Amino acid sequence: MDPEELTAVGAAVQAELPPDTHMGAVHLTVADLDRSLAYYETQIGLVVHGGEDARARLGTGDDDLLVLTEEPGAKPAVGYSGLFHFALLVPERVDLARWLAHAARERVPLSGLSDHYVSEAIYLQDPDQHGIEIYADRPRELWEGRVGERLTTLPLDTRDLLSVLEDPRTEPFDGLPAGTVMGHVHLCVADVEESVAYYRDVIGFGLMAQLGNQAAFLSAGGYHHHLGANIWQSRGAQYAPEGYARLTQMTVVLPRASGLAARRVTDPSGIPVAFELGDT
Repeated sequence: MDPEELTAVGAAVQAELPPDTHMGAVHLTVADLDRSLAYYETQIGLVVHGGEDARARLGTGDDDLLVLTEEPGAKPAVGYSGLFHFALLVPERVDLARWLAHAARERVPLSGLSDHYVSEAIYLQDPDQHGIEIYADRPRELWEGRVGERLTTLPLDTRDLLSVLEDPRTEPFDGLPAGTVMGHVHLCVADVEESVAYYRDVIGFGLMAQLGNQAAFLSAGGYHHHLGANIWQSRGAQYAPEGYARLTQMTVVLPRASGLAARRVTDPSGIPVAFELGDT
């Protein structure tokens, strides 16, 4: 990273990000936009908000959650720094149950089902092998202030999750609910310690939990994590170049009242990060 850019970013943020900071749209390149739109609309349950040429914006309510840009022939970016997964947070546990029932009926391929104590999560990959998580938080009072000791990975009790539905076989699914947000983004980074030093000490996220030099979880406002970083597939790796289906922007939304400036930076792993101002 350019030292001048690092200094400029450090001067643009506070020692700690405002507590109502949250994540915004994730920008990805895909090999075939029509294929991706069919997947995200029918399998995931997002709605196309608009687009032009080879670009489309998707979400649930008014805000865009995902921006896809076609790069014909792009290959999966395995082994590079970039996206591990983006995570769509649904408002209620019943919404996660409805999505799981939909996935079971439609035979949507899944890559994981996990209970993290702080949340219940379902994992999958899109046609370009971009990682996706759909999750619901457990009540904040169960884990607030104790994320480091509570955060774990256990098998998800799908029977218990689906029990909140009257009949999972016939439960209607009309897409992800309007209150769905980008809960967090988990990155493949080149070096965890370097990433923690940047996102904590320069950007202002708080470190919530760390697994040695393997993974770290950071957030604003005491949330369990807005940002994950791991080296499981990317230790020492470079950022994915053109020609690969990759993360081209992660967005952090700052409260407008904070007085912080919107800007775009590049993190130590070469990942582009945009800081945008919210409506309030």
